[in-house]
Amino acid sequence: MADRLTQLQDTVNQQAENFCNAIGVIQQTSFPSKFVNFERIGPQTPNSCQPQEDYAQLFAQLIARCAKDIDTLIESLPNEDSSIELQNSSLKRLEIENQQTARDLEEVVQKGELLLEKMQYALESIAQAQLDMQITLKHDLQ
Repeated sequence: MADRLTQLQDTVNQQAENFCNAIGVIQQTSFPSKFVNFERIGPQTPNSCQPQEDYAQLFAQLIARCAKDIDTLIESLPNEDSSIELQNSSLKRLEIENQQTARDLEEVVQKGELLLEKMQYALESIAQAQLDMQITLKHDLQ
């Protein structure tokens, strides 16, 4: 997952796309304005052959949702008031948690190695028992 700054940049880029697309749709679906002393050559109707939808409402919702996401991401960024002491205490806490997790991992690895040794011993015992049984069967058949 991306960090918060990357998410914020992606969301700002998405908002820029929303604005660009909204302007493009408005240009495509709007009727041209008439200017004094200027005659337009070409069609006087919108370029879109598709039925008109409520594009304004759609893009307003997209832009508003994206703006809300941007605000949420900005609020989740670290505060400027975060002092060096707070950062150091947070790092110390994380280091202690990391050391405890490392000890827990070492303990699990040791238990796993012990279990592996027991399983290998059991498999060796089974293999030896099978060999002994085969030898006994050969002697009995002879």
